[in-house]
Amino acid sequence: YAYWCVECIRMERNTFPTAPVQDLLARLQPIKADVTENNPVDQRLMKEFGIYGPPAILFFDLNGEEMKDYRLVGYFDAETFSAHLQQVLAAQ
Repeated sequence: YAYWCVECIRMERNTFPTAPVQDLLARLQPIKADVTENNPVDQRLMKEFGIYGPPAILFFDLNGEEMKDYRLVGYFDAETFSAHLQQVLAAQ
């Protein structure tokens, strides 16, 4: 997330607040990294995960390993994001 990221703001307004997404997110442990400042810590975090800029949504299994096949980059509407979350939950 970054305050200057247009797609991040769209997801904050249109995707995340919907009931289906909220119900599915309640079954996960969401963590939001704010890279607004793009400082050395933010840059190191993005480099560590191979992210070129927000929005990027990464999913981790119960062992803390990234589920790379489920990574999302860019904007997703509520319906598409909900379907993706269901796949992530089924794969855990």
